[in-house]
Amino acid sequence: MTDKKAVILLSGGLDSATVVAMARAEGYACYSMSFDYGQRHRAELQAAERVARQLGVVEHKVIGMNLGGIGGSALTDSNIAVPETASEGVPVTYVPARNSVFLSLALGWAEVLGAQDIFIGVNAVDYSGYPDCRPAFVEAFERMANLATQAGVEGREFSIRAPLQNLSKAEIVREGVRLGVDYAMTVSCYQADDDGRACGKCDSCRLRAAGFREAGITDPTRYFGVFS
Repeated sequence: MTDKKAVILLSGGLDSATVVAMARAEGYACYSMSFDYGQRHRAELQAAERVARQLGVVEHKVIGMNLGGIGGSALTDSNIAVPETASEGVPVTYVPARNSVFLSLALGWAEVLGAQDIFIGVNAVDYSGYPDCRPAFVEAFERMANLATQAGVEGREFSIRAPLQNLSKAEIVREGVRLGVDYAMTVSCYQADDDGRACGKCDSCRLRAAGFREAGITDPTRYFGVFS
């Protein structure tokens, strides 16, 4: 067991699974964290558990919270439909302050574990346009992390790692396959059914399908309805 520890945000989707594999390849002992935050389906949490087991995570933690209590997103409010066509600007699937909240809790666990590296699978190339996926956000959070913690002020500085930041979805897929990620275990769809089958229509499904297509790799995604 290595002493080099990392806390990794693991949603159960394609990107975060790839990040776990990348951190493991760098020699980190991986501690993954997922969130039961009131999202539309639990299939992604089940996927996260599968990925954690397959990739040899030391400990996988699921934190419960209710972001649906503040609403404002199609992912937490059943009265807001998940869009099935491309849209301009920040989409309604954006969950207010989600990455800020998730990274804050990952930061707390990292301080307890004595880990100085926190990995997040945000991307600024092939992504949905969320403001908390931009490099400026990641850089700002890292500065805050080192101001807000005992470890930071005592010189044990944290690094917020976003290794997918500047990769296309196709590049992410190729890297994950090279590192042995079984993407059949992952769930990316915003409105997957209870069995983890995807809709094939939402923004996340479109980006995922395009990534596999452009990478020249067979897409293992299972679909429901007309896509099954």
